[in-house]
Amino acid sequence: MKRLFRAMGTGLLAYCLVLSSAHANVIIAGTRVVFPASDGEVTLRLTNDNNAPALIEAWVDAGDEHSTPDKVNTPFLITPPLFRMEPHRDQSLRIIFTPGKQTMPADRESLFWLNVLEIPPKPSGQEFAGKNYLQLAIRSRLKLFYRPPGLAGDAQKAGSALTFKATASALVVHNPTPYYVTISALTVGSDGQSFTSEGGMVAPLADLRLELANMKHAPAPGTVVQYETINDYGAATSLKSAIVP
Repeated sequence: MKRLFRAMGTGLLAYCLVLSSAHANVIIAGTRVVFPASDGEVTLRLTNDNNAPALIEAWVDAGDEHSTPDKVNTPFLITPPLFRMEPHRDQSLRIIFTPGKQTMPADRESLFWLNVLEIPPKPSGQEFAGKNYLQLAIRSRLKLFYRPPGLAGDAQKAGSALTFKATASALVVHNPTPYYVTISALTVGSDGQSFTSEGGMVAPLADLRLELANMKHAPAPGTVVQYETINDYGAATSLKSAIVP
């Protein structure tokens, strides 16, 4: 039976990847998961906000958005991995790190992705008898940051440590910290105009190039950059910096 449910979830996964307007009835408490290595495990709460039960399957992948539970290979174990959620009930997911399965960098965060697949029940009632219908599963995918102990600096202040250099059509963002920094919005002025970027995620101790559409000249050093970053709790922080030579 477990194999049957898993095959069903995998088969419906293609619909999840292209479905952008569907509403998930199972609500996840948070928009990201921070996993302190010193804790060994974290707990995430789910709530079924619907009048019908749902089948839930959860797994962690290393960056492949087309992943399925039977093919992932990460150092995380989720319990329960497959379960039924009754209407208007809560369920806690335990995410457990399994030492020895994979070597993790000790000087910076590592990024994984938590997948929560919601499979609705088969419709019942006379109105569905003898009729064809399309049933969609919905997959939520959250960033999971594995945070080793003893990292330098403060994760909540990592966004303010970013530096920016300019090219004719883009900004190059440097992250000198051991933490991932997500930029949700960015604005810079040049030639009397404002140019924006949707942002992106800067890996620890790495660079990220953000293209600025229609910008034809590099802003001068000292030009102010306004941007927003997302903290551990999913909240936006507004920051300012200046372009460096």
